[in-house]
Amino acid sequence: MNRNEIMKIMPHREPMLLIDEAEMVGQECVARYKVREDEFFTSGHFPGNPIVPGVILCEMMAQGSVLLMQEELHDTLALYAGIDNVRFKRTVRPGDEVETHAVLVSKRGPLVLVDATANVGGKVCCKGRLSFMLTPMSAVNR
Repeated sequence: MNRNEIMKIMPHREPMLLIDEAEMVGQECVARYKVREDEFFTSGHFPGNPIVPGVILCEMMAQGSVLLMQEELHDTLALYAGIDNVRFKRTVRPGDEVETHAVLVSKRGPLVLVDATANVGGKVCCKGRLSFMLTPMSAVNR
């Protein structure tokens, strides 16, 4: 999937669309994002030593995870319900390509649990269990 195909599934847009491409590999979603020099989240984190914030790594993993639920996203929105056991192993910087891997753990009604990792160059940078609530669009639209 390229960015245009991803935008047909997900509501995210610039500057918060953090996936350049994605593919399903068996039961796993593998997504990639090249961190640019001019990202809004690195200009102040930290000047002269830009590092991708951990919360942005979690968002990259979440966006790849949501693609596992694409069949349910026609009239629902996948909202974070929790972030558990997240560990940060390495820093990520502009120029790095982050590859996320997401695997569905369970789905009970509208609650979806996913194990996700973010890697750069095959080395784990971040990992954890993410949970999402599939919420009807009518409940989130004002």
